[in-house]
Amino acid sequence: MVQVRIKKGKPITRKPITREEKVKGREAILAVLARAADDSHFLARLADDPGEALSEYYTLTHEELAALISGDIKKIESWVGKLDERHATWLWCRLSQEKW
Repeated sequence: MVQVRIKKGKPITRKPITREEKVKGREAILAVLARAADDSHFLARLADDPGEALSEYYTLTHEELAALISGDIKKIESWVGKLDERHATWLWCRLSQEKW
């Protein structure tokens, strides 16, 4: 178990992420980004209500969901590697919305 301390809060204990979980997370993130690039209806749902649109991707961690919802390209690329133009479609759309 790993303890993580949140500012001024009590430490939170969580188990380390396994290699298999990292691979599943990477695959799920890439699946979301590919679907957003190829499915305009899904892209519109993401733009309107990303939490609802991503609810079917139950293997995503809270951190992965937050990065996808906010369009955190830097964080996502740290997990999956450099994104090509197709996979970056949703993230650039999200950043251009300026919905924070």
